[in-house]
Amino acid sequence: MRHLFIISIISIFLFSCNCSTDETKSINSDSLSITKKSVYEHLTMATLWYQKSAEMRAMYYQCYNWSKRLLDEKLKNNKDSRKKAVIVDIDETLLDNSPFEVKCIETGKGYSSESWKSWSDKALANALPGAVEFLNYAKTKSVEVFYISNRKTTEKEATVLNLKKFNFPYLDDKHLIFKVSDNSKKSRRDSLRTEYEFLLLIGDNLTDFSELYENRNSNLAIDLVDSNKTDFGDIFIMLPNPMYGEWETAIYNNDNKISNFSKDSLRKANLKSY
Repeated sequence: MRHLFIISIISIFLFSCNCSTDETKSINSDSLSITKKSVYEHLTMATLWYQKSAEMRAMYYQCYNWSKRLLDEKLKNNKDSRKKAVIVDIDETLLDNSPFEVKCIETGKGYSSESWKSWSDKALANALPGAVEFLNYAKTKSVEVFYISNRKTTEKEATVLNLKKFNFPYLDDKHLIFKVSDNSKKSRRDSLRTEYEFLLLIGDNLTDFSELYENRNSNLAIDLVDSNKTDFGDIFIMLPNPMYGEWETAIYNNDNKISNFSKDSLRKANLKSY
């Protein structure tokens, strides 16, 4: 009888251990799943603001309405003999790619050339508020529009299809200047300066305007913006993009290849509390 009692106790103990192990495995599995899904959770509020806030739309309308007024002002009594141009970026300047950010949040997988092209090939991005109206307004004033984008040339066909849906002007090879190898837009801008006077440059990233802001310093280019503040709202029109950009890369010390853990640590380390 005593032996049966001991065997029963041992059996209960072993069963309990197995259950505990299975439960631990389940918890660990869930934790890994949550961790994977949470890698891009930091994008949620910024993307939600971009997709759902009326303030976002107001800012785009404000920028493009102001651009019309500036264009009219700059065309009055203009004595420069060169042809006139407006230089624009595409992503988050003309087209809304926030669904791509949502996919990153959903899957726990970030940007890659392949994942981005999978999105851009769909040509499903919506036009941003005020963009189509402004660029067509520029066309009525005989101002040419050049799209200087860091989309790759392999994306041009789908991009043109996307832009055509909304009747953006000047969608030909001359005016669509995509990235061949170098991320810098300087040489592409410079290739136009002899023939064209740039009346406005419009973008969501500082390097859409000038090479001065490339490879940001330890001050994250804040000092550079402060020392060139009169350019903004005059020749440079800055649009909002809280989701991604070179501002984020600067937080990572200009190194996007560091681990997600390191990125998370640097994001938090750069916050200022009281």
